[in-house]
Amino acid sequence: MTKRSVPALGGTCSFGDFEVARIGYGAMQLAGKGVFGPPKDRAGAITVLRTAIESGVDHIDTSDYYGPHITNQIIREALHPYRDGLVIVTKVGARRGEDGSWIPATAPRELTQAVHDNLRNLGLDVLDVVNLRSMLDSHGPVEGSLEEPLAALAELQDQGLVRHIGLSNVTPTQIADGRRLCPIACVQNMYNLAQREDDALIDDLARHGIPYVPFFPLGGFTPLQSTALSDVATTLGATPMQVALAWLLQRAPNILLIPGTSSVEHLRENLAAAALTLSSDAVATLDRIAAAG
Repeated sequence: MTKRSVPALGGTCSFGDFEVARIGYGAMQLAGKGVFGPPKDRAGAITVLRTAIESGVDHIDTSDYYGPHITNQIIREALHPYRDGLVIVTKVGARRGEDGSWIPATAPRELTQAVHDNLRNLGLDVLDVVNLRSMLDSHGPVEGSLEEPLAALAELQDQGLVRHIGLSNVTPTQIADGRRLCPIACVQNMYNLAQREDDALIDDLARHGIPYVPFFPLGGFTPLQSTALSDVATTLGATPMQVALAWLLQRAPNILLIPGTSSVEHLRENLAAAALTLSSDAVATLDRIAAAG
């Protein structure tokens, strides 16, 4: 195991044969508007990535359909050759239309192409973790078989191109079915203070030692806004977003965070959430946000 130069952000969590800090970095915002095309400030994006690694981040979440291709190319430019212990997690299952639309791409040949695109643009020989994103409904998990795409990824794993397989935008049934096909290293679904449909799933995954990685932990394109959240933040001398991240860290030990930003200032604010401790009263107040919604 690689010796850490700085304390682990939020403690550590194991998945697959990796151990990572519980606060990582989501690279989606490094692409242009709508996660499409180049960023306005490529040099700034490179600085954000390098600052993240220098600050103790050792888990980056990305996809070759961010841009497309652009985010992975920026990661490679900023960080290659990669530091020992850095885990890069990518996603497959979609492609981008010429208008920036998100198009399902889960046929075996499409997944094979996606894996090779990720390998090429990241400059890797093997991908640490590949999450299969279900595109049966782009707005949230819906039931449906993922057997064919998972079998295709398992074959790529057998070929040595993929180390671990995860799932994204999925239901508990799809996870259970997937685990009968291959080991599932992690699950990535939408979850935050206000959107807590996966509460029971998180606890079940914790019992099985499977990390849960919430995307849009700060609300996504509609940031979390709540008087209760703001009041707790004021009491702690923190920002509402820092409190939202700290709540996630305290929610369950198997939660890994991947907040994204294209700003060094916001990156540092997000990472500082690791130092916050919420009292039981504060947690109870925050828990009522979802109930009120």
